Amino acid sequence: MAEVPRKKLNILLLSVHGLIRGVEPELGRDADTGGQVLYVLELARHLARSEEVESVELITRRVQDVKVDSIYAQPEEELERGAKIVRIDTGPHRYLRKENLWPYVDEMADRIVRHISASAKVPDIIHGHYADAGYIGAQVSRLLGVPFVFTGHSLGRVKRQRLLARGFSEEAIESRYNMRRRIEAEEFALETASFVVTSTEQEVEEQYALYDRYDPSQKRVIAPGTDLARYRPPGKRREHSEVRRELDRFLWEPNKPMILAISRADERKNIMTLVEAYATTPGLRKRANLVILAGNRDVIGDMDPGARKVLRELLLAIDRYDLYGHVAYPKQHQQEDVPAFYRLAAESRGLFVNPALTEPFGLTLLEAAASGLPVVATNDGGPQDILRNCGNGELVDPLDVEKMGKTILNALSNRHRWKQWSRSGLSGVHRHYSWGGHVRKYIGEVRKVTRRHRSPFGRAGIRNPLPTVDRLLICDIDNTLLGDGDALQALMERIERQGGKVGFGIATGRHAQSTRAVLKRWGVRTPDLLITDVGSQIQYGNPFNLDEGWKAHIDFRWEPDHIRRVMKQMEGLHLQIDENQRPYKISYDLEGSKPPTKRRIVRHLRQHGIRANVIHSHNAYLDILPMRASKGLAVRYLSLKWGLPMERILVAGDSGNDTDMLGGNVLGVVVGNYSPELKVLKGKPRVYFAQGHYAWGVIEGIDHYDFFGTIVIPGE
Repeated sequence: MAEVPRKKLNILLLSVHGLIRGVEPELGRDADTGGQVLYVLELARHLARSEEVESVELITRRVQDVKVDSIYAQPEEELERGAKIVRIDTGPHRYLRKENLWPYVDEMADRIVRHISASAKVPDIIHGHYADAGYIGAQVSRLLGVPFVFTGHSLGRVKRQRLLARGFSEEAIESRYNMRRRIEAEEFALETASFVVTSTEQEVEEQYALYDRYDPSQKRVIAPGTDLARYRPPGKRREHSEVRRELDRFLWEPNKPMILAISRADERKNIMTLVEAYATTPGLRKRANLVILAGNRDVIGDMDPGARKVLRELLLAIDRYDLYGHVAYPKQHQQEDVPAFYRLAAESRGLFVNPALTEPFGLTLLEAAASGLPVVATNDGGPQDILRNCGNGELVDPLDVEKMGKTILNALSNRHRWKQWSRSGLSGVHRHYSWGGHVRKYIGEVRKVTRRHRSPFGRAGIRNPLPTVDRLLICDIDNTLLGDGDALQALMERIERQGGKVGFGIATGRHAQSTRAVLKRWGVRTPDLLITDVGSQIQYGNPFNLDEGWKAHIDFRWEPDHIRRVMKQMEGLHLQIDENQRPYKISYDLEGSKPPTKRRIVRHLRQHGIRANVIHSHNAYLDILPMRASKGLAVRYLSLKWGLPMERILVAGDSGNDTDMLGGNVLGVVVGNYSPELKVLKGKPRVYFAQGHYAWGVIEGIDHYDFFGTIVIPGE
């Protein structure tokens, strides 16, 4: 019998900050457009070339801004056959640095789900890069039931440690970097991920180990590749005349060995320590020239504050140490010129130096090795593994100016060792760091997890529309729909007048039997659907039928007995009566004068290896659900299953367990008698805070959005 061929993979990559384009990527343009951008572009291209892959989509944020290239406004850009960049509208049109993206991540998750729904092709794997895309990818993964892969690239807990060590205060770090939000996003991504791709063992042992959800067995060390066709050693014939001419403008003796540094103009890249080492080491400037590629610039004053500070310090140092004629610092270079800089440095018997304070991997070290150029590199992170595999240089303390200078001078002075390092680097990079090897390992890991997953939406498409419903109103019960009899009657009459165009649903923390009883007691018409038990159960119709697909979907990694054992260790919690417990909901009352906070409870569960969703409401109740269950996820599941855009769903609530239901792209209404927990939603354009209480507030929200009319979507 002939062997049945394996189904080809559809892969979705997420990288939502930085400016990403396929042609001449603007690496080093700012702190957000660096090695991560290059990595995801190369990963997309090389995955698409594999015979095991059908398609690769690299999703990023669409930017319409006169200050950047118009290509970033194009909805799609083909990278090569089978791979494309897809740009999703999210937040304001202008370009935003990553620290300012957090208010829009839920919106982007919803828009990605809508994009997937429209394409009618569920990906086999979702891979998020960096904390923001990690959070977004984890949300989409939880909804679709698709396995999720995370790569942190750099981690918030590590960065916070190093900033504190450099004298920054907690308040300054939080104000500038939104660090608490970033770290929680990383924890959320780690909690969701089927596996985590890291570049080095050091990341696993020293960086990810700082996280509550640390699990070494979850990590896969798959070193990035380098383009061995693009980066190659110099040939016998001298070339790259344009690059030579550019450097000759700066250098008095351009034929001396070249000390080359390539990085963004970012304080973490530690360019100033290299300049000081070069300037203060006796004999070094006589022995070699220093060439610094610190991104591209037109006017330094127009750059972002971090880059502006670094470049001004660089120019001041050149002047202070009188390095004119010894240092080249071109304003502009094309991406296709970068290999020529490496080859020129190798041809001159120079060195590549990476002095970064932190270096998660060090892709430039591979590019240098592939060009036959030995290296001196920071002893942090990835360079440790690279030099162990390639044997092509030395590691240095990035803060030891004197040692860095002496190491560079010694490396340039030993011609025999320089040749050994050059040959060893070439051999090592071909053996350990090819893209072909990276892709083979990557697909092997993906195959392992995709065999264990099945999306509730199937492979043939997602749409399964409810025939007569044009839009959907979903209300919480207690203190939202119910509480004022006159308001309830007015709302029910408004719904009835729509003649079946508007679907009516309930989303509540109550269980189904209690929900039906209280609705009957208040005389509420039978809803079209019930989301009960804080989102852990969905039912339809009259009589109500259970959504078995949702039940199977949320059962993933649900360990209720283990949760109960672990939660017994915490004081200030009391398990509610059996009537309030459900197969997919464990409920507690908060007790005492200082009950445990949600953050403490979440951390406790993560440290015990539990993946769950913790819902805290009214400062009195706690519900623990499967990681894929919540009111918000249930609403989005219904949007997908029915083919109803989220902009045509209005949700109304009053308490903390409504928070995730109210965010993102749905139209949210917070009634006037809301719990203080919902204050965090103020200012979001699609969350309307009504003055009216109970159902009067719901009616006010309906009018605000003209929800029974043409539907007015804020910001569009």
